[in-house]
Amino acid sequence: MATIFYSVMGEGRGHAARARSMVERLRSRHRLVLYSSFDALEFLRGAYQHDPDVEVRETEGIKFHYSEGKLDLLKTISSGLTTWWNMRSTVNRLVKDFHRDTPDLVVCDFEPTLARAAHKCKVPVLSLDHQHFMIAYDLSSLPLELQRWAWAMGWSVWAFGIEQQRTVISAFYKPPLLPAWSDATQVGPLLRPAVAQREPEQGQHVLSYLRRATPPRVLEDLKAVPTEVRVYGLGERPPDGNLRFLPVSETSFLDNLAGCDCVIAAAGNQLLGEALHFGKPVLALPERKHHEQRINACFLKQLGGGDWRLLEEVNREDLLAFWAERDAYRQNLAQADANYDGTADAAQAIENMLAEYRVDEG
Repeated sequence: MATIFYSVMGEGRGHAARARSMVERLRSRHRLVLYSSFDALEFLRGAYQHDPDVEVRETEGIKFHYSEGKLDLLKTISSGLTTWWNMRSTVNRLVKDFHRDTPDLVVCDFEPTLARAAHKCKVPVLSLDHQHFMIAYDLSSLPLELQRWAWAMGWSVWAFGIEQQRTVISAFYKPPLLPAWSDATQVGPLLRPAVAQREPEQGQHVLSYLRRATPPRVLEDLKAVPTEVRVYGLGERPPDGNLRFLPVSETSFLDNLAGCDCVIAAAGNQLLGEALHFGKPVLALPERKHHEQRINACFLKQLGGGDWRLLEEVNREDLLAFWAERDAYRQNLAQADANYDGTADAAQAIENMLAEYRVDEG
């Protein structure tokens, strides 16, 4: 049994959901210690606070900030600079954990502090995230604006300083790898057992997962959809017309995703992967400044699993047009020969790295 330190970016649900999937796949064979911050830390603590076999610890994190319903890049960068300023003390604290627990491997999901401590302690690092698509994937099928953004933002992947020995990229799409990244491993979304083992049903409701920055106008337009819309991400509220606002709950969210007719939601990689796994048509609503989600949305459309509109621009007519076309998208997904669960492949990559470095040490 190996000891694996696993660090997770704290922003949003997708990173934590990936980690949850890998924990459930690996926990019978290895000891797992998770590190995260903000939303992901809360999610993982809620999942494992009474579990004696999985430990969750806090580390310094980077958070996205919003002003007037829009991503505030300056405030986000300012907050990030504070994290970098505190990096040395954070890493030194983590080094003490390494000396005490002597991990065999570090797995990083786009989280910079634990990898730096690993390098100081000469522990191998495997990067398992979505963000490396920006520098490893051939994105020539995307609009030039998004290609340029990915090229310009590639620095952030390097700046995180993970400097991994092995790279695993999780995405619901798999374009060709660039030549310099030919040794990277491409896997599908990481689906936890509760998702992978669930048989979907086609119900009548729409599932909607929205970020708190969603303009109120979008909620008014959602009322035009001729069925019940179950909304997550905005907190619990009284019903408003056909809208039902539900608190974040892993069980109820999965029930409503597996049993919905279709999905109208933010364009996170994890959510899109889970929806496509269940064969659900998706109208993705990326924010204008959230280029990563815009890229996810473009690939969703290329796969034929749905369509997308910018969150700031979507209107009632767009929603009704998607509703009218959803069965065509459903048929596309049913006819596609695609496996949207990359959990087994990612776990095998981790096992291979553990075996490789144990042999090297021998």
